[in-house]
This record gives sequence, structure tokens and C-alpha cells, in this order.
Amino acid sequence: MLKAYRLEAARRQAVHLPPLPLTPEQTHEAQQLLEQGGEESALLLGLIAGRIEPGVSKAARVKAKWLQEVALGKVKVARLSPEEAVAMLGTMGGGYNVHALIELLAVETLAQTSAAALKGLIKIYDGFDRIAAMAETNSHARAVIESWASAEWFTASPALPESVVMKIYKVDGEINTDDFSPGNQAQSRADIPLHATFFGGKRFPEGIAAIAALRQEGRVAFAGDVVGTGSSRKSAVNSLLWHTGEDIPHVPNKRTGGMVLGGIIAPIFYATARDAGILPIECEVEKLATGDTVTFRPGDWTLTNQRGERIALKPAPVTLLDEYRAGGRLNLIIGKQLTRSACAFLGKPFPEIFQETVNPTPQPGQGYTLAQKIVGRACGVAGVLPGTVCEPKMTTVGSQDTTGPMTMQEIAELACLRFKAELFMQSFCHTAAYPKASDFTRWKIMQETSVECGGVALKPGDGVIHPWLNRMLLPDTVGTGGDSHTRFPLGISFPAGSGLVAFAAALGFMPMEMPPSVLVRFSGRRRPGITVRDMVNAIPHAAIRQGLLTVAKKGKKNIFAGTILEIEGVDDLTVTEAFELTDASAERSAAACTVRLPETTVAD
Repeated sequence: MLKAYRLEAARRQAVHLPPLPLTPEQTHEAQQLLEQGGEESALLLGLIAGRIEPGVSKAARVKAKWLQEVALGKVKVARLSPEEAVAMLGTMGGGYNVHALIELLAVETLAQTSAAALKGLIKIYDGFDRIAAMAETNSHARAVIESWASAEWFTASPALPESVVMKIYKVDGEINTDDFSPGNQAQSRADIPLHATFFGGKRFPEGIAAIAALRQEGRVAFAGDVVGTGSSRKSAVNSLLWHTGEDIPHVPNKRTGGMVLGGIIAPIFYATARDAGILPIECEVEKLATGDTVTFRPGDWTLTNQRGERIALKPAPVTLLDEYRAGGRLNLIIGKQLTRSACAFLGKPFPEIFQETVNPTPQPGQGYTLAQKIVGRACGVAGVLPGTVCEPKMTTVGSQDTTGPMTMQEIAELACLRFKAELFMQSFCHTAAYPKASDFTRWKIMQETSVECGGVALKPGDGVIHPWLNRMLLPDTVGTGGDSHTRFPLGISFPAGSGLVAFAAALGFMPMEMPPSVLVRFSGRRRPGITVRDMVNAIPHAAIRQGLLTVAKKGKKNIFAGTILEIEGVDDLTVTEAFELTDASAERSAAACTVRLPETTVAD
């Protein structure tokens, strides 16, 4: 096993790539070798500690079971004590390790170490009820809940320093996600370091070397005029992080941290960056150039260059710095949920250590648009105003095959064993026509994970995911998908990156800030010969004529960017035809789209 591992590691090192994470088989063999002892024990222990994917990956299951046996003394390892085995369980994120640590809470000699490990975890889910039941008689279990109630999982992480000095790498003009993560290299996306070698593509091919040179001097922030337009690719953020972020302890081949600056940052990219632990800041990038040294002061939200000039920053969500400290927005949401549960159990108030969003207050008799009513229903209220931070229920979640491998990784890292979304669908519509040899392994992983977690996996050749999802939609519900063209003709959908799609599937809701709406109203009846495609093109044409949309990249205007298009006056369209309109909203950089259709059309 070691010989094969070293050969593969050397092959990747020759092209400046770290080794792949251990497979379940390699994990098992490494454990057996470690039990035998010998001069390779230090290497083997390092592999088990740091080269196995966390959460509920198959290798993590093998690792957690073995560490529990070491902790209980069923397996003897000279280089690993029972206490060290328990501590290592605490580095696995969540999932199989949580079950093991809860059982070890009942072992008196290991209870304190197990409690210390659990205090730092947030992906506990149903394990909370088990620990709460133990807390009645087990002081260590109660200490764990008290720690969660105090949010020690958050306060133990360092906050951003008072000032952060960075070098700038800037790309002029518009940078779309294909520039970060080329679509013709989709087969490598799950292998983050490998896929990151295609970063920049033909758009800024010198980027990798330039960023590496700047990193010799310290932190690097990526800057661009318009950043992250196009397809909703978590791989774009992953590649950016690989070149500008920092390693995550005990999580192989993945990074977090870093900063991205943009005059405009596309909404999906902005959300994905927040989720991944990047600090996205919209600012006056015209004053920035590659090689500049800038100082960011998070406390007063200022950015200055080496000449002392202020770079104007746009206001950010009040929770942004908390999200960054927690390792990403999703971690913050999961952790705060855990803290709320712990506070409720103990009868304690929620700690006042987090920044909280103040949502707009509806006026008496407040009216709402169609989109606002649909999202409101998913939140259990009459409607949701623009700017409201909310967590609507996700009824329908779609995943396609170029982003699917990353979604499966995120599902495992979220420690998800069962989807809470009512429908999760995985397709193979991007790679089935011309599969590469490596695609078959990825298909197997996507099919197995989807079905094991209670989802639906289409078969290669079944076709494009969108018509499948559209046939199964429930009216007036909310969903998401890992494809920027997941735009429901019924209800509403908010496409997202792989991390947020996995979160929506696993937890059954999705965090978002309600975008503003743009009303698009057609009047009269369609003349003979006018197609739905003509109607699609009429929308940007009308915006250009009104000065609300410009073609030139400098001083770009786009009234649709980050908004919800709410289309009315198309009562003669079928649901299938309505999808042509909603689908095209992706090309307008809109966050979502609704179409007001007659009830009879929906019933048909």
C-alpha cells in the first residue's frame, strides 16, 4: 500500500500537486500497518490524521470505526493512545465520528477527552437529542451542551486582526466562472488542486504564476471589475481559494480564507464565496492594480492603498465577518442552530456575541409581489420584503453531473446521511453523450450517494435535468440547483453553487437575502410569427432602449443583475414555453425569475 501510495504521490508532486485523499481501502490498509508498528508508523499516522476526507465519506466511516476501537482498547497501537484516538475523532467534522464520541462519553476514563472533542463540533444534528438525554446524569455531556450554549465553537476561532495587509492581483474587465473553472475541464473539478491548474485559462494565463510570486510577500487578494458572472460553479471559488487561501487542518486538498474584490460581484458567486470562507468585497477597483499593497481594516470597514488613499467599499451584510470567522456562512448557520438548541435545553438566553441582521419591517396592509409571496410561504409568513435575510424551505433540489461530484463531497462534509429536501434529483446530462473514462467512477459515486440519502438518480442517457425537474415541480414552492439555468417555470428557484445546493438538500432550507424585483410586463397578444425566443430577446432590448442595460463593459449597467425578474402578461404560454423565459434570466445575471401563469395552465 505504501509503495503504491508513494508512487502516486511522487507522480502528482512532479506536477506540483498534493496526493489524493486516501480511499477506504487505503485507509484500512494503513490502519493494519500501523497496528503492526515499525519505522513507517509516523508516516502512517500522519496519513490517517490528515489525508482522509471528513464527514460521511466512506473512508471517514472506516477511520471513525477504527479510532473508536483504539479508544476502547480493542485495537492496540503503540503510536496512538486511546486519548489521542478520541482527540483525532474530534478533527473529523461530523457524521460517523459524532456517533463514536457520544458512545465514548459514557466511558469514564475517556469522557472528558470526548467532551472536549464534541465541544468543537457543530455538525451534530440528531446526535443532540442523545447528548441531551445523557446530560441528565452525565456531567461531561452537560458540559458539552453548556459549551455549545456559550458558542465556544465560535469564540475559539480567531477573529480577523485589526488590520490585514495584502498584495493585489487584478484582472481588468469581466471575469466569468469559466475563466476560473473552464467548462472543458469539468471532469477534474472534484480534484481541487488538479482543476486549479486550469485557473485563468486563456483569459489570464499568467495568473497562477503571478499570484504565486505575490504570495511570497504575504496574503493576496484577487480583484476584478466584474467578478463571477456566468455559470454557478463552486469549482470557480475552489480554484480561487486554492491559489489565495490557506489549508484547512485535517481536510485534504481544500482551502479557505482569502479575499476577492470586485466592482461588481455576481450574486451566486458572492454567495458561494461567503459559504466557502472567502471575504467578498465590492469596492472601487478602478484605483487598484496588480502589485499594489493594500490594508484592510475590518473594524471600520476601510481599505487603503500604499499611498494612504481610501478605496470606497460598498456596505456588506452585517454577518459577513462572523461568517468569515466561522469558516463560512454555512458553518455559522449550523453552529448558531446548535447554540439555539443548547440554549433552549438549558433555559438560557442566546449569547449576544453575533452580529444580527435587522430585517425590513412590513407595513400594515403590506402588499407583496408573486415572488415575495412564494418565498414567504416557504418561510411560513405572508411575504418577504427585499433585503430580508431568510431561510426558505427547499422543496426541490437539482444536481447535474459536472458540478455533482463537488456536491457529493459537500454532502459528505456536511455529515448528511438523509436528505431533508422533499426531492433531490441527480442527472448525467452534461457528460453522458461523450463520457471520458474517469466519468464512470464519478457517475457511480453520484448515483450511490443520491440514492443512499433518499434522492432520485437519473440514468445516463435519460436527458437534461431541467425538463425532469419541471415535470415534478409543485406550484408555489421554492427550490435550487447546481446549474445556473435551474429556473423553475412554476414557483421559484434560486440557483447556487455546489456547497449551497448540498446544504439545501441536506438541511431542507437555504439561507438567502431576498433580492429586489424587476417587473417585466408584456401587453397585448402575440402577433403571428412571434416566437417565445423573440419574447426572450425583447426583454434586454427594451432595457437597452430605456438605458437600464448597457453592452459596453466600462461603466456597465444591468438592471437585472442580482434581481428577480417577475414576468406578467403571458397568459397564452404553456408551462414549457414559460421555462424559455425563466431559463433566459440566467443570461441577464438575474438571481431568479417568476412567471405569472393562469391556474388552468398550471393544472394542464
